[in-house]
Amino acid sequence: MLTPSEDALLAEARIDHAWSLVERFATMRRQDPEEAAAAGEEIGRRLAVLGLPVTLHRPRLYLAVPKAAQVELEGRRIAARPAQLAQTAPAGLTAPLVFVENPVAPPAGWTPASAPLFGPGYDPAPGVPDVRGKIVLFRGMILAEKILSFAALGAAAVIAVNPGPDMHWGSGSAIWGTPDLDDLPWRTPIPGCAVSRPDGEALIAAAARGASATLTTIVEEGWFDQVLPEVRIPGTAEPDRFVLLHGHYDSWDVGVGDNATGDACMLEVARMLHAQRHMLRRGVRICWWPGHSTGKFAGSTWYADAFARDLARGCVAHLNCDSPGCRDATDYPGIPWMAENRAFVTEAVRDVTGKAAGGKRPSQSSDYSFNNLGISGCFSASSRIPKAEVERRGWYFVMGNGGNTAWHTDRDQLDVADPGVLLTDIKLYALAVARLASLPAIPLDPAALVAELRGHFDRYAAAAGARFDFAPARAAFEALAAKLAAFDAGAPAPEVATATRLAVLRQLVPLDYTRGTRWRRDIGLPAPPLTHLAVAAELDCYPPQALGFALMQLTRGQNHVVAALEAAAEAIPC
Repeated sequence: MLTPSEDALLAEARIDHAWSLVERFATMRRQDPEEAAAAGEEIGRRLAVLGLPVTLHRPRLYLAVPKAAQVELEGRRIAARPAQLAQTAPAGLTAPLVFVENPVAPPAGWTPASAPLFGPGYDPAPGVPDVRGKIVLFRGMILAEKILSFAALGAAAVIAVNPGPDMHWGSGSAIWGTPDLDDLPWRTPIPGCAVSRPDGEALIAAAARGASATLTTIVEEGWFDQVLPEVRIPGTAEPDRFVLLHGHYDSWDVGVGDNATGDACMLEVARMLHAQRHMLRRGVRICWWPGHSTGKFAGSTWYADAFARDLARGCVAHLNCDSPGCRDATDYPGIPWMAENRAFVTEAVRDVTGKAAGGKRPSQSSDYSFNNLGISGCFSASSRIPKAEVERRGWYFVMGNGGNTAWHTDRDQLDVADPGVLLTDIKLYALAVARLASLPAIPLDPAALVAELRGHFDRYAAAAGARFDFAPARAAFEALAAKLAAFDAGAPAPEVATATRLAVLRQLVPLDYTRGTRWRRDIGLPAPPLTHLAVAAELDCYPPQALGFALMQLTRGQNHVVAALEAAAEAIPC
């Protein structure tokens, strides 16, 4: 239920400033670095005109801009979209085509170099044909994990056959943000591209008759100066704590639904919160990222690195704003949320829209560049076209644009957006940020995350069976859950509740979403839940001579998990 101060905040919402930016960005291509930088300056100018305290950071980012791609088949040239930051083939790569109906990824740890350790005759991807030295065709979107999986099986290149008449842009990079020296070995080693379904079906038919094709991909790479606008609104009672609202402004082509509408949403939320800043106990930071598309979240990663300790000390939560305000998007069935903020997001959606929200686990995308720091995150997608309407139109699933298949295509133009839907989403984001910044205690529930982690743990333990002893982790989970329950039952003061919840989440969020360490971004590949123990679910994939390597992985993973659970328990006052 809305409070009087929240009613006053939502009454501030206007569409004119936001819609003006959507219309402007509908005329501005924001793909090449120079185009994106001009858009960043435009955002900064508009914030200044509104009287908002804006800082323009100017990071130097490593970006890769897809320029051209084609597939030559039996004298025919087929248009394609190259994968960003994958290996390129500017001179053309000729090889036989092979179609893989049901791609299977090799198990963790498998590379061609590791084959002797797995033993002779071991098949790392049962059911997948021999792809060595071939151009692999598969149905779906171009993704780094697919390219890397096929590269590990010896493929020469990869072509994604998209589900419809469009070619969709996509990333071929497993590196999150600008690489450092340790990241460089993760560079995708073979070229990849996407083609439309009609052209892809022709290639699949050619593969069936044993044809070869020539793939050409051209990507411009290098270091580029970019613009990162930031608004900071201070809190009145807890000045060292803040909420981070963020989204990207670079795009593929003009990218109206992905993400001009999100940029406009944040512009208006910034204006609303600044006008009602007296209600904010904690501060609010709002950032517009460059380098999302061409740098695999390079802008948000730069910010996470540049302000790492500041974020780790004071950020209570982050909210990603990507593809709100799209036409016909009136339902909220798939909002990314973490277990600890599920109830908070559900209530905000209900209070603004009157609708029930559905959610999903956040993926390794959408500028979730703060998982390693232990910061709870929610949103990315917000409103979506109702499922029945999507099915009536015969559309396939896409991640953004509210479900509109113009996502990541040059059809993502002004007609994708809707000012009425955008105004509703503006109110939703404004309320969510305001509650995180103004409630006496932050509305996050670490006990819900512990319960979710325990569910993943129980599944892994059942899969491992007698092959591994999980007793230390089981005991640590039980001790943490009991201590949290006792703490919550004691009705702690709001300040104590906030400090304790943050301290516990700093330990637990990385367990569920990252493989790495606190001060490094994870690789940009899907992270299974409770990642350090996830290999337990794959033990049946390993032959006897390789099982010991997986069990050693579990031994070290359990040490990591138990240490984090114990640290979380120690952060709870007795």
